[in-house]
Parts: sequence; structure tokens; C-alpha cells
Amino acid sequence: MADIAELTALIEPEVKALGFDLVRVRLFGSGDDHTLQIMAENPKTKQLVIEDCATISRRLSDVLDEADPIEEAYRLEVSSPGIDRPLTRLHDFQEWAGHEAKIAATELVEGRKSFRGVLNGVEGEDILFADAKAGDVRIPFALVHDAKLLLTDKLISATMPLSSDGADEFETEE
Repeated sequence: MADIAELTALIEPEVKALGFDLVRVRLFGSGDDHTLQIMAENPKTKQLVIEDCATISRRLSDVLDEADPIEEAYRLEVSSPGIDRPLTRLHDFQEWAGHEAKIAATELVEGRKSFRGVLNGVEGEDILFADAKAGDVRIPFALVHDAKLLLTDKLISATMPLSSDGADEFETEE
């Protein structure tokens, strides 16, 4: 499989050039079924619309075809991180402070690897977290294996809705 750091170094400047922020690059699958997943967001809305995904996909298809960094055949998937988004950058933990999240660490932090609770921001390279069971903990960002927001009413109301222009024009077959 291709190196994620190399893929990110190839992909991120292209996404930035289009005015978007890269959230995550993931390559997964096995056998003959591999997917290169690119999550990006508009820095103003923290989301993407389908036209944004298409624009990023076209740009990356050309770059990836030219550089050919992945030996296996793969499917390119470009998407918005969604409401219950992954937290992949240190500033994500600050930006979404006050919201519920799950964090999995690569090593024990205060005797635990799994945390569920409320983000309290960032101090230096540490995530400040109010875990439902362990109380207040500092989780070094370098030890975060996986983290994501949890879907709550508070998160839904804090997430800026995208335009629904044209939604009433949708026709169904009867």
C-alpha cells in the first residue's frame, strides 16, 4: 500500500489551491478492492457540496494519474467530513470544544486508551478532555489514533446548514 504521508503531501497542495482544507486521507481495502478516501471542507462552512467534491475529484484524478503513487487499482472517493466528523488536526479539537467526542489513543493515558466525553480545547500539544468516566484528562495529540465528534442535538444545531436551494424542485416518479 502507498504511504499516507506521501499521498497527503501530494494531495494537500491541490486541495488548498482550490480553496479547501484537507481533513483526512485514507487508503483502505484489500485484494482488488481499494479506496482512496479524501475528506475536505470549505473553511467557511466546514462542509462540501456535491459540486465541490466533483471539482476536487477532477483535480486529484489528473494529479494522481500523473504521479501514479498507488500500485494497486483503487477507487477515488471525495467527501465532506459530515456532522459527526473525524478530528484529525490539533486545531479541530479546539474548534469543536464544548462538543462530545470519542478518542482512541495508541498508548495508555491515565490508565485508559478509550475516552468518551466533552472536548475542552487544546493546551500546547495536549487535548483537554472531560471524560465521562475518568474526569478531566490531558491527551497528547501525538497519541491520538482515532477521534470523532458524536452526533448530538447540540452539534446539529451548531452545524451551519448548507443551502437547500432547488430542493423543492426535486421530482419523483410515481
